[in-house]
Amino acid sequence: MGEFTTTIESRLDQAYKGLREARCAGDDYLADTLTAEIEDLRRIADDNGVPLPH
Repeated sequence: MGEFTTTIESRLDQAYKGLREARCAGDDYLADTLTAEIEDLRRIADDNGVPLPH
């Protein structure tokens, strides 16, 4: 696994964790921001052939 893949996976893990916390706290703005970040990271991974679980 390359550094790029590791970085994408790490950033996704952090974003998903933050999203769960934002939703629990009722912070809709942060949840929306993190959802957009997750979508961007997943798109970047897909564009570069990085396999991710669905």
